Amino acid sequence: MTHRQTSGRTSRRVKDLILIGHGMVGQRFLETLVEQPGAADRRITVLAEEPRPAYDRVHLTSWFSGTGIEELSLTPPGFLTRYGIDLRLADPATSIDRAARTVTTASGQVLHYDELVLATGSYPFVPPVPGHDAAGCHVYRTVQDLEAIRADAADARVGVVVGGGLLGLEAAGALTALGLETHVVEFAPRLMAVQVDEGGGQLLRRKVEDLGVNVHTGAGTQAIVTGDDGRVRGMTLSDGRELPADLVVFSAGVRPRDQLARDSGLPVGERGGIVVDERCRTRDPHIHAIGECALAADGKVYGLVAPGYAMAGTAARSLAGDHRDEDVFTGADTSTKLKLLGVDVASFGDAHGATEGALDVLYSDSRSGVYKKLVIGREGQLLGGVLVGDTESYAVLRPLAIGGNPLQTAPEQLVLPAGPGPAGPVALPDEAVVCSCHNVSKGEIRAAVQQRGCATVPEVKRCTKAGTGCGSCVKLVGTIVTEELEASGVSVDKSLCEHFAHTRAELYEIVRVAGISSFSDLIDRHGSGQGCDICKPVVASILAGLDHGHILDGEQAALQDTNDHFLANLQRNGSYSVVPRIPGGEITPDGLIAIGEIARDFGLYTKITGGQRIDLFGARVEQLPPIWRRLVDAGFESGHAYGKSLRTVKSCVGETWCRYGVQDSVGLAIELELRYRGLRSPHKLKSAVSGCARECAEAQGKDFGIIATSSGWNLYIGGNGGMTPRHADLLAADLDRETLIRSIDRFLMFYIRTADRLERTSVWLDRVEGGLEHVRAVVMDDSLGICAELDALMARHIGGYQDEWAAVLDDPERLRRFASFVNAPGTPDPAVAFMTERGQIRPARPGENGRILAPALVAGPRLEVRPA
Repeated sequence: MTHRQTSGRTSRRVKDLILIGHGMVGQRFLETLVEQPGAADRRITVLAEEPRPAYDRVHLTSWFSGTGIEELSLTPPGFLTRYGIDLRLADPATSIDRAARTVTTASGQVLHYDELVLATGSYPFVPPVPGHDAAGCHVYRTVQDLEAIRADAADARVGVVVGGGLLGLEAAGALTALGLETHVVEFAPRLMAVQVDEGGGQLLRRKVEDLGVNVHTGAGTQAIVTGDDGRVRGMTLSDGRELPADLVVFSAGVRPRDQLARDSGLPVGERGGIVVDERCRTRDPHIHAIGECALAADGKVYGLVAPGYAMAGTAARSLAGDHRDEDVFTGADTSTKLKLLGVDVASFGDAHGATEGALDVLYSDSRSGVYKKLVIGREGQLLGGVLVGDTESYAVLRPLAIGGNPLQTAPEQLVLPAGPGPAGPVALPDEAVVCSCHNVSKGEIRAAVQQRGCATVPEVKRCTKAGTGCGSCVKLVGTIVTEELEASGVSVDKSLCEHFAHTRAELYEIVRVAGISSFSDLIDRHGSGQGCDICKPVVASILAGLDHGHILDGEQAALQDTNDHFLANLQRNGSYSVVPRIPGGEITPDGLIAIGEIARDFGLYTKITGGQRIDLFGARVEQLPPIWRRLVDAGFESGHAYGKSLRTVKSCVGETWCRYGVQDSVGLAIELELRYRGLRSPHKLKSAVSGCARECAEAQGKDFGIIATSSGWNLYIGGNGGMTPRHADLLAADLDRETLIRSIDRFLMFYIRTADRLERTSVWLDRVEGGLEHVRAVVMDDSLGICAELDALMARHIGGYQDEWAAVLDDPERLRRFASFVNAPGTPDPAVAFMTERGQIRPARPGENGRILAPALVAGPRLEVRPA
């Protein structure tokens, strides 16, 4: 018998717990279990079928657009080691001996258990039609499945998806992105028949077909037609029609993976699923079952992640001895909100009005592509609803439906666009579930603010986990946090600083509308005091963005940040970096030679950056003008690395060179970088263009990124790397070049007009009222009627652009500032010292006897860098 020593003479028996399955629900079970009392007294072994730890299947389709498996991973770094969990990858369980309490694995290992948890999930249902197992037929469930689909798609022209549900439409989106002519075959009379009603299904179909997908409803798959080589060549439908096909994806539903339980004698449901009680216990007291493999106490198998998470929590607490009456699983909310092929769809509660006496409140606008239906009960309570095309109100409507209380707002006001909209989070009762993924109520969020000191959404996320699942509730969480702080008397001050009682966005509008051209005028008319190091650079950026003169002229020069003050980035030892623009990362051999000669002659450290340009480090302030003179003469201009503005537009080589490329990514990247160069913004801007779905330029990690498709360009916004990386969101798909550029113009100017100080596009997109849907409506549909103004602002920028360094070199007055000492302009700063390392200079560290570099070109064409 195995024991674990605790303290002194006391020993405590260690229980062996085996978890079969390491998917999303299995990982959630582990995370909950290790938080329970007595968790340290368990030795946990996890048997996984796949060769990788748990990953996010909900967002699996993003793998096609470049999201790496590391980004999809749900296993926190160090988690398994921290809790001593033995994860055995690619070694699934093959049998259970309940009498001996052992599990046998595929590798032949026989493991003893005291407690066993089954989280085996489900398997895709493949209709047993002739040819269903032919080469070219796939399912859509795991990363391996997606890898096989992409490999086959390389030689395919037409793809057919069998199944028009949630996963089927995701698969159709993936095939479309891979450049295939795509068909969806659905046996039901409409797409997403479980989630949406007839009206919503009609609008959804029209929107999907507008995206180039061929939809066939009311027809089943009769047979898969194969060629002489055994590969898929077509499909015969139940109505007699035939479709060409080079690739078939079956997405016709899933079935519980309950074979292990069946073989061990555990009861299963008539249609599958391991029978469990309200605490997720099977008939065997030593075995629990959770997630899609389980038939819950209410007689249902739940195929969504939120119910699976709830079951995982119930089972973990049950194993820890927590048998409170309220900690049971007797059913779950199956509400759904997602974006399918770029179409927003949501369904919640009794969406089909099955409740006796229910009435519908309906709003449909086929011209705008919006369908909303609310189901209202006899007592005036919201029972459920369907939203297609506009799901912004889902975050509030779903908790109202779950709460079951009579509405305090007329139902028609909840759907009409001209109405005041949903009553808001204040109208939600505390017991209303705001985050269904983690079962977090409004009351718990309020308690996190009031009792645990959380003052921001990230703090509430860490405290309650609300908003860390699918993310659809983040906006509502933010609103609750703000209103709770305000209700507590905490002033949520949005002022820029003590000198301006306005936000940055408000100051931008004041300067733009009033035609203000100086900081002094602005603070005299709309502020107080003399200004500070917060408001001065902000106003300087606004004035520069609205083309009010060179940033080093007059009063403007005194407002600039340290980097802008010398048009270069200050480095750790007091030297500066020089960064010429290399649009799209494309450079000629002559350009490379020119940069190399300049770096050699001035003794600069050279580094090729992740932004596809060459940075030169180690320049003293008085060297900046002569360095830039040679760069400008060689045809280069400022890369604006020193400013809050566009940095780079990266690119892959695109269709010009790459055999996978479908568009000219380099040409577009150059065009965009030259178009937006020098564009001043609240924070730095980064972009990239990828020439195909392989996403080599990493466009979805940028403020705005573009990915080529066979039909045009997909535009993503709000991504960034750095300390808090964020995957960009799809704003629009398959745009032609003209529409793409116009959309980027408007997105950038809308961001510049409305963002806060030092607010990246990613943070702005999460904060702005209405989020992505609102930005899409403004940019793509001109919902605010301001697109003409945005277009004019961008045209003003493009027409007024001038290279800041070229303008400095042509002005003796501007050149005077570039000196280490005013009374000795040519004297190097003795504090700027260097050492040599790997054949180049680096800043001298404290205690090192670094050397001051001699002025450039006084002794010949090569500048010697001597070791200390």
